[in-house]
Amino acid sequence: MGAPLKMTPMMALRMTILILVALVIGGVTSAAAQNITGTVTNGTTGKPAAGDEVELLALSQGMQQVGTTKTDAQGHFSFPAPTDTQTPHMVRVTHDGVSYFPQGGPLMPGATTAELTIYDSAKKVNGLSQTVEVDRLQAEGKQLEGIVLYAITNKSQPPVTLADDKGTFEVVLPAGAELDSAQAKAPGGQPIATDAQPESQKGHYQLSYPLRPGETQFQVSYHMPYSGEASFSPRPLRDVQHFVVMVPKGMTFSAKDASQFQSMSDPQSTIMVATNIKSGQELSYSVSGTGLFPSDNQQGAQGAGASGGGAMGGSQAAANDNRPGGGLGAPIDAPDPLMPYRAYILGAFALVLVMGGAYIVSRSNRPRPATVAAGPVNKVQAESAEAAAAFADFVEPSAPARDRNALLLEAMKEELFQLEIDRQQGKITPEEYAKAKAALDETIRRAVARGKGA
Repeated sequence: MGAPLKMTPMMALRMTILILVALVIGGVTSAAAQNITGTVTNGTTGKPAAGDEVELLALSQGMQQVGTTKTDAQGHFSFPAPTDTQTPHMVRVTHDGVSYFPQGGPLMPGATTAELTIYDSAKKVNGLSQTVEVDRLQAEGKQLEGIVLYAITNKSQPPVTLADDKGTFEVVLPAGAELDSAQAKAPGGQPIATDAQPESQKGHYQLSYPLRPGETQFQVSYHMPYSGEASFSPRPLRDVQHFVVMVPKGMTFSAKDASQFQSMSDPQSTIMVATNIKSGQELSYSVSGTGLFPSDNQQGAQGAGASGGGAMGGSQAAANDNRPGGGLGAPIDAPDPLMPYRAYILGAFALVLVMGGAYIVSRSNRPRPATVAAGPVNKVQAESAEAAAAFADFVEPSAPARDRNALLLEAMKEELFQLEIDRQQGKITPEEYAKAKAALDETIRRAVARGKGA
């Protein structure tokens, strides 16, 4: 047996380096191979959600299912580490036939945990109320186009999701109108296309999208023949806190009972607001003349050439869109698979004025500073200057102004980054890119301005 090998200082140094390299490589491999884990809580019972189906979706080429599992008795779940570590993923939990997603949105590369809250479902739920309906109308030539936004609040106790395949929310279109599209937005979510099933009564449609605890928004778009004047006789099917009608300059609004509406001044449109409307109450009015909202007749150079093109800044493609209802915002004829996670920026930004109307009137129930309450200005008019903050308030209604601006700016920065990636990968057209970029730039500018003034 030979003498033991004597380790020289150089050999020891080399061994140390090899060990360190092995540890570093092992650490990197371990970090890159972390499982995706999380917990699901039942918000109705306050207990862990056991036995619910959990899916892991890859968001690279569409929305592909890459794993399924079920929650254990403690509501925990775990997925093996994804093979593609550079792709965003989304966790989806299905409970009582309703899908739920993390409040934080997709898991970006490097994120490995997700927390979700689900709720029991029922076909009848107490605690539902409609806070707002906003009707946005414009006309050009022989066609009138409309977009209607509804906001429904579910304050059921204990919290329960209203879910019914036969319909959860009914909408009524004006006589002679043809439905173009319908969208729904869950609390804290993004707008997605939803089905609108016609009922036996003409112009009535049922939307079967579940009403989760919190505020759900519905949006429908339609078009109808127009001869320079049109009359409307809405009778809300439920109590509505605020009913809003918006028409562009160039069109005239006339109410059958002028005392029902209050006027809110705006440089680009006429906004009329009726409050505390009862179910079945008649709100007849007429509109005349023609006009388009600025974003809809802007040239592409105005919308995209200048970064301050406006939150509703349109492109030449939008201005020349001859599809029914196409000029009122990003149509959702065929949403891409990533629509649930980024359509709020690319699509709903085009409706920031509609959101603004809902924001303005929804604030009338909140405490106001004494200077506003005591001033001679109509309280609805006094709030018109805050319309630009609509999007931030919908993202985080209860947060202070500074917090809302910070959240908005952070979201916009992330969306700008993702927008550039989508453009480079050819996932969006140049027209979509220009329109979205102009909207993002303007929103960031306004958020920064509000932050400085706070």
